[in-house]
Amino acid sequence: MRYLLLALSLLSAAVSARPAPDFSLSSLPDAEQLSQLKGKVVYLDFWASWCKPCRKSFPFMNQLQQEYGPKGLVVLAVNLDAEPQLAEQFLSDHPARFAVQFDPKGRIASEYELIGMPSSYLIDAAGQIRYSHQGFFADNAARYEAEVQELLSEIPSTSNLGQ
Repeated sequence: MRYLLLALSLLSAAVSARPAPDFSLSSLPDAEQLSQLKGKVVYLDFWASWCKPCRKSFPFMNQLQQEYGPKGLVVLAVNLDAEPQLAEQFLSDHPARFAVQFDPKGRIASEYELIGMPSSYLIDAAGQIRYSHQGFFADNAARYEAEVQELLSEIPSTSNLGQ
């Protein structure tokens, strides 16, 4: 078990920057495609109602959205349940204060070559995947948050525009 946890923690790492696969959004009023979120940092998370670690990740994602949303972060969670009522029950027990997208056929997940849940991808303001995480470990939350802060620090502030 200890070796499994060690192996999983190694799966949480920086990746060679690559473009984030684009997909249609139905959960955000001001963007119809993921690519329209360029200029913002996106914490993209894949989850399902049966995923026990997903229950632990929701409070963390709520905190990220609350604290960093005004600074340019968008938390977007993609649900992979085939039956919507399973996701709805999960959300009634674990409220999301961030955008939730539904992908019951797994099309978005296949674009991201998902290998387990939860899986998250941190996308920079240029639309590049910079970090990915397989699983959610509360002990790593400070590191995940530091990665968000790093990418947010790369967004040019409006006070610097035109200088």
